[in-house]
Amino acid sequence: MEYVRLGRTGLKVSRLILGCMTYGDPKWSPWVLDEAASRPFIRRALDLGVNTFDTADMYSAGASEEILGRALKEWTTRQHMVIATKLYNPMGPEPNNRGLSRKHIFEAVDASLRRLQTDYIDLTRSIGSTMTRRSKRHWMRSMMLCAPGECVTSARPRCLPGSS
Repeated sequence: MEYVRLGRTGLKVSRLILGCMTYGDPKWSPWVLDEAASRPFIRRALDLGVNTFDTADMYSAGASEEILGRALKEWTTRQHMVIATKLYNPMGPEPNNRGLSRKHIFEAVDASLRRLQTDYIDLTRSIGSTMTRRSKRHWMRSMMLCAPGECVTSARPRCLPGSS
């Protein structure tokens, strides 16, 4: 596997990154693979030298992160992996279970850490596809001024790139 630097983060990531949106609970969407069907893809990626995995809290309402976390914990050493996850979209019906508020950022990061069974996330970013121009501006202000910096200071996510 070939590895490249990810921007200015200092991270060396595999040229191929395994996206985990299709792993989780088929009840979330009919094209999603359950854990038993997902694990061979994760195993094969590891065998080929993939060290970078991309998921999001909203994928199968967190099941994607859970599956990835269990597989990585079983098959590899955390220090060799780069885990990227995303936040922003609703994780429940309550008004604070979504968005880019300080409250939601902290809670989303903590919940992702639990689901992924890890002490830190290498890259945390907002899922941008449903964001309005206004919410993107709010996210950028939050990224520069408030919660994300505090999350990084507490060593939860180690990098906070933007996403469009």
